[in-house]
Amino acid sequence: MAELALERMSLEFEGNVAVLKFNHPEVMNAVGSQMLLDFKTALEEIKDPANGARCLLLTGTGRGFCAGANLQDGSRTVRRGPADNLRSGYHPLLFTLRELEMPLVTSVNGAAAGVGMSFALMGDLVCASRSAFFLQAFARIGLIPDGGSTFMLPRLIGWGRAVELSLLAERLPAERAHEWGLVNRLYEDND
Repeated sequence: MAELALERMSLEFEGNVAVLKFNHPEVMNAVGSQMLLDFKTALEEIKDPANGARCLLLTGTGRGFCAGANLQDGSRTVRRGPADNLRSGYHPLLFTLRELEMPLVTSVNGAAAGVGMSFALMGDLVCASRSAFFLQAFARIGLIPDGGSTFMLPRLIGWGRAVELSLLAERLPAERAHEWGLVNRLYEDND
């Protein structure tokens, strides 16, 4: 495979495993318009049978998995408003991830906040480092949870816990997330 020109994501094929990484560590991999475009491009490449991918591993570079939406991104797509961003950017991406004909493994290193938590929970298997944490940060910026979390969270951890995470916007440490069933496997930070 020829190397893809991606600015905010990186994609490598290791045998039959496509390794896709959020790659904007300066902002803890917060998702801006360029990252959304790169994500879409990478998923098209992963779905191409010629590349032989039979599994997708999604993780982040640096000290964070994905810190949610990049609210400082000055692009036109961010300025249009949250509803348009969800319909035209995030929702198609989340549906594409869900419809992949291969397992999705998410490897959460550090913060998985806002829509980053939604991306993390999309995994068929969710792995996390012990120092990782999950955060429904939407209440902190006056929004309701998005990225599918209002659908996924109650089904994974029950209504009460989902409401608590959404309303209080408190960090959920990886160990507690594992106890609650959001995380399948915990790993030491260096692993």
